[in-house]
Amino acid sequence: MNDNEEPRITIIVGRVWRSDSAPAERINVLLRAPDDDSAVRMTLEALAGEGYARAELDQIGELEGMPDEEPHMSAWQGAIEGEIAIVQVG
Repeated sequence: MNDNEEPRITIIVGRVWRSDSAPAERINVLLRAPDDDSAVRMTLEALAGEGYARAELDQIGELEGMPDEEPHMSAWQGAIEGEIAIVQVG
């Protein structure tokens, strides 16, 4: 990556549950990872650390530039800085 290039930011779309009886929550996770396998592993570890008992990850992709709207704009900035940003979307 050149100094002028933005880092690769991965977005993972999925659903999580706090317990087996809890309703599903839709989430987007934004993070920096070297590859998709690492991104999935890092996401699952972060979700477990936040107290989610179960997760189903539906899609993975790469963001092209900073999103235009919050809360994804702040999550993108956090991911650039090395955070794993979990955004509830519904």
